[in-house]
Amino acid sequence: MYNGQAVTLKSIENGLVELVLDAQGAPVNTLNSIAMRELGEAVEIIAADSSITGSSIKGLLISSAKPAFIVGADITEFMSMFALPDAELQQRLAESHALFSRIESLPFPTLTAVNGMALGGGFELALSTDFRVLTKDARVGLPEVNLGIYPGWGGTVRLSRMIDTASAVQWMLTGKPQKAAVALELGVADRLAEEGELRAVALELLQAAVNGEVDFRANRQRKRQPIQNSSEVKAMAAEMAKKLDPNYPAPIQILEIVATHASLPFDEALKVETEGFTTLAKSDAAKSLIGLFLNDQLLKKKARSWSKQAAPVKQSAVLGAGIMGGGVAYQSASTGTPILMKDIRDEALELGINTASGLLDKQIEKGRLTEEAKQAVLGGIQPTLSYDDFSNVDIVVEAVVENPAVKASVLAEVEKSVPATAVLASNTSTISINQLAESVSRPEQFCGMHFFNPVHLMPLVEVIRGSQTSDETIARTVAYASAMGKTPIVVNDCPGFLVNRILFPYFNAFNRLLLDGVDFERIDRVMEGFGWPMGPAYLADVVGIDTLVHADHVMQEGFPVRMGHDGDVIAAALLDAKHLGQKNGKGFYEYGKDENGRRFKKASEKAQQLIEDRRSAQLELTDQQIIDRMMIPMCLEAALCLEDGIVETPAEADMGLILGLGFPRFRGGALRYIDTLGLEEFARRAEEHQSRGALYQLTEGFKARLAEGRSYY
Repeated sequence: MYNGQAVTLKSIENGLVELVLDAQGAPVNTLNSIAMRELGEAVEIIAADSSITGSSIKGLLISSAKPAFIVGADITEFMSMFALPDAELQQRLAESHALFSRIESLPFPTLTAVNGMALGGGFELALSTDFRVLTKDARVGLPEVNLGIYPGWGGTVRLSRMIDTASAVQWMLTGKPQKAAVALELGVADRLAEEGELRAVALELLQAAVNGEVDFRANRQRKRQPIQNSSEVKAMAAEMAKKLDPNYPAPIQILEIVATHASLPFDEALKVETEGFTTLAKSDAAKSLIGLFLNDQLLKKKARSWSKQAAPVKQSAVLGAGIMGGGVAYQSASTGTPILMKDIRDEALELGINTASGLLDKQIEKGRLTEEAKQAVLGGIQPTLSYDDFSNVDIVVEAVVENPAVKASVLAEVEKSVPATAVLASNTSTISINQLAESVSRPEQFCGMHFFNPVHLMPLVEVIRGSQTSDETIARTVAYASAMGKTPIVVNDCPGFLVNRILFPYFNAFNRLLLDGVDFERIDRVMEGFGWPMGPAYLADVVGIDTLVHADHVMQEGFPVRMGHDGDVIAAALLDAKHLGQKNGKGFYEYGKDENGRRFKKASEKAQQLIEDRRSAQLELTDQQIIDRMMIPMCLEAALCLEDGIVETPAEADMGLILGLGFPRFRGGALRYIDTLGLEEFARRAEEHQSRGALYQLTEGFKARLAEGRSYY
């Protein structure tokens, strides 16, 4: 009946027709422009046939030939689509609405058989049919909120009328795929089936509807009726909106449009959805979040490319059983790669095992792990005081104290005990990989592997290439990081590598604001309002004042002109006063428990006095001026990292900041932030601070982009 690149239509038994989604040459089905066009053409054939007197079509089955039904719309098309003029974008949405409504209005029952995943537009398509049969392991959902948008093909209308509105809104606000059993309980699914029985169960239900044993029109009508208690929906939406972050407009918009269209006729409700979607699709948050998705896909693609070049790591080792070493051991063993954990002290090894055991106990408490599984993971960690068992190790992660002499000694020592093919990697956050490579005899098999603390929570791993590091070494290290469930980014060697190099101009700017008389509590509030999970003073305490000062020295030595200070360094003064941050409960803030055992954080009077003694001015700044003074140096350093070849793409620079520092996701990273402001506006703001020195000077690469009218994306 119809054969396309993504859609096939064929007749099956008893007057039924089957529309099969099977994107040729692709591992999954997406509703891209080709699939939507072909879906429309197939539905046109069905509708034309069914309009003929004596039509042979009695029912429609929609299915997938892929392991998953449809994973959603093609997100790679979003940027160009959302850039269309409002009227044209609304026309595109109206065409999709018309297609799904046409399926919904066919004069016979329709059913979608869902295997694997039906997400986003794929789930919206399934909602347009009268029935849905899911495999028991299937997942359905509307994840659009994670991209800064909401369902735009009728999903907000159909789902909110099909099931109780509170549940529908929750599905849309979280964006989480829902289990088949939950879908059945709420009424989204009509039947569940075992994997091998999906087609049989689907055809049985469809035939029952054809025979009049099941009323398909009642299901259809349920989706199209206004919500009876629309006033309660409005009240619920208003209450829920109070708890949402205004930096992310999509959840707020979901509540507003559902409350607005709850009482409207179906077609008018679809128009409300379309109008709201158009505004949201053009928001800066949507551009940033969609950009992050595409950046993440690029990182995954690069990691897969590297991993294909490497043999899998079957046995790993970590040197040092401290916080980082113990974290690496836990992460490796819990993801299936056995690991040797070496230290020079029994008590350190015991601490490392106890750290891993504690993390596993938390998984058990949450119901994600069994005691047997815990023991299996711990069995994958072999504590040792010697190198006797290192003869079969594929990769060694050195995670001893951040001291170049100690690291050099340990690396030279372990190299003698591992196979000639083994890779050595240093988990250093500041020390030059080229410098450390001088201590090994096979520098081509040495690189950096910088984990972020805490290892089990932070997704980023910087894989640092030294000047002599081979591609084979990078490939194995990337493959190991990926196997551990981490996101590796390959960077070239320089002081601070990628993330810390970009971070320290931000801290430098913070120090200058303190010397100019700006209160650190206010700076924290302003930067948290900008979207950071914590302000710079609180971040310094979390990192550790001693760690901060040490890294700051490294950055000053590496980039003396740009990262030198123009006055006293407050963090150094705090360190001299034995303020280490959260490590000893005293930093910019004081930490402790009150008489009721509740934790508290309050500004340290000692810190305030130290700052006051060193203050050189008392400037009155607006919040925006504080933001600009903090963010311009960070953004310019990100641009320099790109220009210096520390990373290959803007996507990698931005994802490093998102994953390693918690850069506000809705802003998309430092280079995306420049694009959002516009290069001309960013340049204007930077030029206001030219007198503040090298930290605020536009880079040559930035100037070239500005002159040529090029953005970073």
